[in-house]
Amino acid sequence: MSKNILQKVIVSIILIMIFFCLPAQTVQETLSIMPSFENISYGPHERNVLDFWQAKSKNPTPVVVYIHGGGFINGSKDDIRRKEGVNVEKCLANGVSVASISYRLRNTTTLDMIMLDCARAIQFLRYKSKEWNIDKTRFAAFGPSTGSGASLWLAVHDDLADPNSKDPVQRQSSRLTVAGHLNSQASYDMEKWADIVRVTKTWQTDMNFNHDLIFYGITNREQINSPKAKQLRRKIDMPSFMDSTDAPLYLYNPKSDTNPEKSGNIVHHPRHAKYLKKKCDKLDIEAVLVVGETPPEKRVDMLDFFFKYLGVKKTSKADQRGAFHVCR
Repeated sequence: MSKNILQKVIVSIILIMIFFCLPAQTVQETLSIMPSFENISYGPHERNVLDFWQAKSKNPTPVVVYIHGGGFINGSKDDIRRKEGVNVEKCLANGVSVASISYRLRNTTTLDMIMLDCARAIQFLRYKSKEWNIDKTRFAAFGPSTGSGASLWLAVHDDLADPNSKDPVQRQSSRLTVAGHLNSQASYDMEKWADIVRVTKTWQTDMNFNHDLIFYGITNREQINSPKAKQLRRKIDMPSFMDSTDAPLYLYNPKSDTNPEKSGNIVHHPRHAKYLKKKCDKLDIEAVLVVGETPPEKRVDMLDFFFKYLGVKKTSKADQRGAFHVCR
């Protein structure tokens, strides 16, 4: 590989990280509680691993699953320990177990396979329900940015359970009870973003955005409607899967709703969340929207929203641990 080509590859990777990864939190929420089960393999690949914090309870517990962000090119299950200490402690104090998963990254597979990794993690946790005291009927998922994109995919995709599979994990349900969508994208068919964010159809060219081509494994925009690209885009277009049976959604994006001037603004624009809320309202899917213009007194806490659908009654001790902290 020539020096010029190598430099272009490095620059592309850095730009993807900028576009799809949110800035680090100014205040780290370090988690001091060690997981009950650590580095547990849920699938055949090296990054198919998870950590599990088991809540103390005589009865089977609901589970909140953290799916890390990182633009599908970095991040890991360990991110929860730096970013989600408050939320993990609040869950455990309320009798809710927590899992954090890693998945394959874009340099080793395609986006649809990453979604299937996340689905298998959910199925694996259900498979371990007796051993880990898990209630199979009560599952939530969230994460920052692309982690929320994966959570949305899980919330709206048809159940992947195969009751006739020889693999006992694949016999389990992949569905969620409730999901959180934080500063994320409405669809990974990026051709839909012009309508979702309300920008010109030529925004990719106008803003010199070519990361969709990288994600779809194509080399130029003329191939965007090739059979290969269209098939992949269909598999990761979450709104196209939505129907009235889907899980309730917590939609959060406090950024200013202004016309985007840069491609990075389009990636994390609040109109993604607003688009999903309109879709949910049309399909009669329960959803709450928290955006920049939402008055403070009307801002719903994500874990409170989760607990409502997970059938969790908060304890007074847990309430003192503070409200939901958003991954940034």
